[in-house]
Amino acid sequence: MDSSVGGAHDVAALLGGWSGGDGPLYRKLAAALRRAVEDGALAAGDRLPSERALAAALAVSRTTVVAAYDELRGAGLLDSRQGSGTRISARTRPAPSNGYVRGGSGLSLYQRLIDGPGDLISLACVTTEALPPVPDIIREVADRHLSDLLTETGYHPRGLPELREAVADHYTALGLPTHPDQIVVTTGVQQAVTFVCDLYLYRGSAALIESPSFAGCLDSLRAAGADLLTVPVDDEGVDIARMRRVLRERRPDLMYLMPNYQNPTGVLMSAARRRQVAELAAEHGVPVFEDGAYTGLRAPDEPPPVAAFAPPGAEVITAASVSKTAWAGLRIGWLRASAAVAERISRRKVITDLGSPLLDQAVAARIVRRLPEVAAARSAHLAERMLFLEERLRERLPSWSWRRPDGGAALWVRLPDGTDARVFAQVALRHGVEVVPGSVMAPCGDYDSYFRLTFSHSFDRLTALADRLARAWEDLCRYGPVESYAPRVVV
Repeated sequence: MDSSVGGAHDVAALLGGWSGGDGPLYRKLAAALRRAVEDGALAAGDRLPSERALAAALAVSRTTVVAAYDELRGAGLLDSRQGSGTRISARTRPAPSNGYVRGGSGLSLYQRLIDGPGDLISLACVTTEALPPVPDIIREVADRHLSDLLTETGYHPRGLPELREAVADHYTALGLPTHPDQIVVTTGVQQAVTFVCDLYLYRGSAALIESPSFAGCLDSLRAAGADLLTVPVDDEGVDIARMRRVLRERRPDLMYLMPNYQNPTGVLMSAARRRQVAELAAEHGVPVFEDGAYTGLRAPDEPPPVAAFAPPGAEVITAASVSKTAWAGLRIGWLRASAAVAERISRRKVITDLGSPLLDQAVAARIVRRLPEVAAARSAHLAERMLFLEERLRERLPSWSWRRPDGGAALWVRLPDGTDARVFAQVALRHGVEVVPGSVMAPCGDYDSYFRLTFSHSFDRLTALADRLARAWEDLCRYGPVESYAPRVVV
């Protein structure tokens, strides 16, 4: 592992919300490093950053890191030698794989879901409570349809027929004629991403992605062995001129795009860009995966999916879910593809879990039938919260800037004067906020001063969020990001 500042930020990203809770910082840091070793994120022989570099990345004093390293040396977890730095001891027992992707950051975003948030306000995931129609639909399924479901075998790898029919009708109404045989139901869009990566990618393959993009999906692409070819995003979506150039230089094995409310920028790709993407994909023979999971706040003039613009011969897989629209607890998604591709993916689905839960699918089928109504209610719900948070930010943090998103559930905030959001994230942790810095979502390093600020929280939570962020920003501006911040730190 590199001992430069870049390597230090990589280590910092592995530690998650390490500074929360009571006790001296050095002991919390030592415990977090120990857990990273036990989980397999750090392995025997890995070289840790220097004390000064890690202190800079964590916005703590060098003394804190020195004390943490000393404690781990005393426990036999670290070895230090003149000229070779500090490394994880070769005596440590190799940890089993726990889902970490070397060089990736996606799992650190989900660690908060595993740990539980406590008093920490986490911006790692967009969470949506159930809208009013959802409890009524659940009761309807339980009261009127449970007996029919109980006679089912329970095995529907492609998905419950009534849900596949509802999804097919939904796409047909959007201008994309679809047959139920083209639909495979998944446990959320993340599972669809995994299946598509398994189908198209291999060690040494290439995937074209937008930059920035969602870290969890980037890790899935990396885990499949793909090199990431990045294309920037502007106010209309993916940069077509740059995409054309990348396609000429190296033909990727897959394009992974988010046309609807690109995550994290919230940009809605225009109809013209969608047509150009579909035509380029057909011209170069590259399959497209369009991820439609990141919805919530919606624009009134949302174009049809990219697949609706695809010429003959183009291969486009479209994925979406009800989680962000209806309720985050309803982990039901789907993908739409050609019947042949859907068949190949359904084989992967049956090997994975034999099929998603039937009760959840029955609920989702009724939600999909009412999707325009539910989506409008979610959009209005989030619009109020976005306006509320924007007002708080303008009051407390007038130097911050952002582009109001076309949709989604987050602001893509830019910190002033090129401030590194990774350093701010460490200060924010000690004020009770978990921030996702732009470097986690942009492999090229173009967005180091950005972070994603979700607004799907309650009004009380948003008020507390703005207050905590303002205090963290005041501390960072007053004491500086590295050694000058040390007097504020309790060791």
